[in-house]
Amino acid sequence: MEPRTWPKLSPFKTGMRGRCPRCGEGKLFDGFLTLKPRCEACGLDYSFADPADGPAFFVMMFVCIPALSFALWLELAYEPAAWVHLVTTLPIVLLTCIPPLRPLKGWLVASQYFFKAEEGRLAKPRPVEAPAPEAAPR
Repeated sequence: MEPRTWPKLSPFKTGMRGRCPRCGEGKLFDGFLTLKPRCEACGLDYSFADPADGPAFFVMMFVCIPALSFALWLELAYEPAAWVHLVTTLPIVLLTCIPPLRPLKGWLVASQYFFKAEEGRLAKPRPVEAPAPEAAPR
């Protein structure tokens, strides 16, 4: 039997939709951020995937900093009571930080599959070859 070939799917499209990076059909997640053990459509084992803290890092750098900057601006400009922060700042932080985690994790997992990422290894240096002797002039 001939092995099946899979189309090259965009890691951005499959990851953001939470779909299998190989077939684009099966679901990637079992819950909010927990990866399934394998794709139910094509059987791809997701054990290769290790996005670690990547999604949290991207959310912190690109979303949390502006959201917390709003909180600081509000505090310094108006010095509101604590309840004002609970009503304004807390929802802004939660609504801008939690929803992007899943699509970012999906994108990172799909990118690992697409680019065949694996754990880095130190390469052994190649031995230096001696230069070829020059021919003596006649």
